[in-house]
Amino acid sequence: MTGGSGPLVGVVAAQDPALVALTERLGVDSLWVGGHIASRNPGWEPLAWLHRLAEQTERVTIGSAVLLLPLYPPALVAKQVADLDRVAGGRVVLGVGVGGEYPQEFSAVQVPLGERGRRTDEAIPLLRRLWSGEPVTADGPAYPMTDVRLTPPPVQPGGPPVVVGGRQAPAMRRAALLGDGWLPYMYSPRRYAESVAEIRRVATTAGRELDGFRWMAYVPVCVDADASRARADAAAFLGGTYRQDFDPLLDHVAAVGTAARVAGRLREYVDAGAEHLVLLPCRRDADQLRALFADVAPRVRAGGAPAA
Repeated sequence: MTGGSGPLVGVVAAQDPALVALTERLGVDSLWVGGHIASRNPGWEPLAWLHRLAEQTERVTIGSAVLLLPLYPPALVAKQVADLDRVAGGRVVLGVGVGGEYPQEFSAVQVPLGERGRRTDEAIPLLRRLWSGEPVTADGPAYPMTDVRLTPPPVQPGGPPVVVGGRQAPAMRRAALLGDGWLPYMYSPRRYAESVAEIRRVATTAGRELDGFRWMAYVPVCVDADASRARADAAAFLGGTYRQDFDPLLDHVAAVGTAARVAGRLREYVDAGAEHLVLLPCRRDADQLRALFADVAPRVRAGGAPAA
């Protein structure tokens, strides 16, 4: 994952096509989208947004961070993602999670909230079978099907990597046993290191090798020469998104402040085991993107810098 150039650095994509183009020119490794079907915040549906992003980009990996898999029939996800991977030339990563913070999403699509984990565990291996291009018959309790064949298959052999997002122990177990990677959010570096150890333990106990596993971390960021202004902007952005006072949490789950401080904080995640950072800019403008990829990302890839 890291190769000779240090950790990969991605960013949550802006909705403005001009900012997407700028981000790719600045040297980002990946662009990510998230979303819901029905939440308290306005937003895009992830698969629709990813198809748009595929047409707006040329070289970068694109992925979902995350798609709430239990809200969708697996065959529909498999078909849309296979088509997306062909449009994007094999650049897709599918990040999945179980959601649950907005129960109305589940009632809207007639999926019992309490079944979301079990349905996700059934759906992940079913996606890979459907991506084979061969007929699939399955007798799972949630998604039985007979002689279903989806063609054409994705460009990537076996289909895009399926990276598991989440925060709690069931998500770690899902990543260890079923996933191609781990993408937690709102984690401190300490908690990230603990999750890496737990996923490795579960995989080892099950006899599963994690060769090629994608160790990723989703981190809110805000860069400013005025550290107090960066902190205020990050607290306002995240507080509006998550409907709570975020200032007390910033030191635990975000990287905010000067470029040196942000780079140093992000290196803590790398030292904890992350090989691919997905950054959520708390300011969605060109100046913030330039600061991230001119001043922060080079330090992170080169080994960071002391906090200042």
